[in-house]
Amino acid sequence: MNTPFARGMIRATELTRSGKLDEATALIQSLMQPQAEPMVAQSDGAVIEGSFERLGEAQPPHPVPQAHPPKAARKGLAETLRTIAAGGMPQRGVPVPSSTSAPMLALTHRGTGGSRDYRLYVPAHRPAGKMPLVIMLHGCTQSPEDFAAGTGMNALAEEFGLLVAWPAQPQGANAQKCWNWFRPEDQGRDKGEPALLAGIVRDILREYPADPARVYITGLSAGGAAAAIMAAAYPDLFAAVGVHSGLPVGAARDVPSAFGAMRVGATGQGAALAVPAIVFHGLADSTVHPENGAAVMAQALQGRKGLAETRTSGTSARGRTYRHTRHQDVMGRSMAEHWEIEGAGHAWSGGGPGGSYTDPTGPDASREMIRFFLQHRSA
Repeated sequence: MNTPFARGMIRATELTRSGKLDEATALIQSLMQPQAEPMVAQSDGAVIEGSFERLGEAQPPHPVPQAHPPKAARKGLAETLRTIAAGGMPQRGVPVPSSTSAPMLALTHRGTGGSRDYRLYVPAHRPAGKMPLVIMLHGCTQSPEDFAAGTGMNALAEEFGLLVAWPAQPQGANAQKCWNWFRPEDQGRDKGEPALLAGIVRDILREYPADPARVYITGLSAGGAAAAIMAAAYPDLFAAVGVHSGLPVGAARDVPSAFGAMRVGATGQGAALAVPAIVFHGLADSTVHPENGAAVMAQALQGRKGLAETRTSGTSARGRTYRHTRHQDVMGRSMAEHWEIEGAGHAWSGGGPGGSYTDPTGPDASREMIRFFLQHRSA
């Protein structure tokens, strides 16, 4: 990768290691300005996603309460650089600063297929008994901390009494930290990245008060595609899935077909989701075509009979119009939902400006996902 951003980050790393933290801070802040270049596809297929839209930087005309504190409450960049210079990433079990009232834990899953770091948010005010567990898979170029700040999911964990896990995709697995949803070796049960993610879930179920009947998974973009794969591969592990700006299971088998699916949409070649699914997709998404959201819905409905469909439209508090399609069973549970958001691009709907790749003007995807998830339990 030989972009100005990449070269700048390499230089910032060198400055950090040499102790020139003020210079490194200024350089990184300049690199993170909105004019940063989009990602460029590499010939080895390492980068399989286009640029995100930094919609979260626009301020709304009227302030609306956020699910997490303002950006100023986050740890400063200079302080972060000092931490890195002093010894790098936190080790297993060490608290990581969070934007909510409890820190995230820095943990690592180790298995026969390799290892993955992840963050775990345990609410400060824990309810009695075992808690639901939500797995959050970030998009390309993101980190667990960035994704947590943008989605506000840890604040909802405090409100609803949830555990939230944030797996981290390292650059060693993908140059842009994308989950490798397009590779056959990462699309099936008990192999590749699905095995590692399932291992994280099992570690948490073994070591923390998580309810095995209420485990859910969701993600953004590449993370959304990976979440769909996990739901299809492990219906015994997950009670429901959320896919935001993602792609259906089986959308691609190699790099060329991945770019084709992102550009015009894919059907998933008959694959099915055996768990309830909620799907969010911006209708102005120029990175992952909105037809992919419709394809995920088709997979979620495959084999389901007797569902009542209702369609409504509305406008979010900040002015985004949307279409909402709901498929309900005879018990009144929503088994599949499709949120199509007018004018929204490739960004987490309703997210806050504290993280990257969010659209604060849209309906609150995080809250709607939790509402949807908590209707469902594994058999």
